[in-house]
Amino acid sequence: MTVKQQVFADYYIELGNGTQAYLKAYPNVKREETARANSSRLLTNANVKSYIEERMAELASERIADQQEILELLTSVLRGEEQSAVLRGIGEGAQTIDDTMPPTTAERIKAAELLGKRYRMWTDKIETDNTNRVVIVDDV
Repeated sequence: MTVKQQVFADYYIELGNGTQAYLKAYPNVKREETARANSSRLLTNANVKSYIEERMAELASERIADQQEILELLTSVLRGEEQSAVLRGIGEGAQTIDDTMPPTTAERIKAAELLGKRYRMWTDKIETDNTNRVVIVDDV
């Protein structure tokens, strides 16, 4: 993959639009029709396509919380370990003060509720796995 193709791929990831990414990566191209056609061609290029997929996977893993991280956060809120900033004022004039406080009782209860749902502690439904065959006998 060439340097220009990599620049195009990076712009494509940033903008999400192939035509705009091509115009930024190749500034000497002025016609939008040309940029549209060439960006389509580049997006089907195996090297460019795999580079974009790899970068998107990296970005997704960095920016999106996984299941373990969410469970750890809920557990720390439940136990009162997580601290939150104190907000003073209303609306646009609100200011964050450096003081921190533990989660409120309502926040801790909500965290416990979410964790309980995750581990199916309060479900009325019972899931069963039935591997037996059902046989209907019609002896009328």
